[in-house]
Amino acid sequence: MSKTLHALSILVFALSVSACSPENVKPWEKGILAKQSMQLVPDELENFLDEHIYFSKEASTGGQSIGGGGCGCN
Repeated sequence: MSKTLHALSILVFALSVSACSPENVKPWEKGILAKQSMQLVPDELENFLDEHIYFSKEASTGGQSIGGGGCGCN
C-alpha cells in the first residue's frame, strides 16, 4: 500500500509539473491580445451609455448585471 501511494504521489507531482509552461506570451502574439475587441470593455463610451440607460430604467446602479427593478419585481 505504501509503494502504491508513493508511486501515485510521484505521478501526480510529475503531471502537475509538466502542466506548467515557463513560456510567456510571445512578442508577436502581444499585438493580437492588445486589439480593442480583446479588452474587457471594448468601447468605453458605449459602456457608459448602456450603464446610463440601465440606470434610468432600473432606478439603481448596476442594472446590467442584476435583474429586477426598484419596484421589487424581477
